[in-house]
Amino acid sequence: MTNKLNLSVEVLDESCEIRLAELCQACAVRAETIIAMVEEGLLEPRGSTPVEWRFSGPTLRRVEITLRLQQDLRVNLAGAALAVELLEEIERLRDRLQRLDENR
Repeated sequence: MTNKLNLSVEVLDESCEIRLAELCQACAVRAETIIAMVEEGLLEPRGSTPVEWRFSGPTLRRVEITLRLQQDLRVNLAGAALAVELLEEIERLRDRLQRLDENR
């Protein structure tokens, strides 16, 4: 029997800030997991220490995607970070194409 991670996270806007403990609770992970993501460069909190860290709302989505990549595809953290960056770049390019199409 396999255990599947079932995450459902509401994406918050960029102006929303959440603390490390709140992020951990929302994503059902330990602080060490988030700290590792910060060390990998996947997450960029405001503040210099974990106690001071504040994360923007879209961080929830990045964590959710990373956890799914790790669990479902068994991708390591470095690979997940690269995949998240590429997925976000694809999203930006699609948005740009849509705007170009709308301006025609």
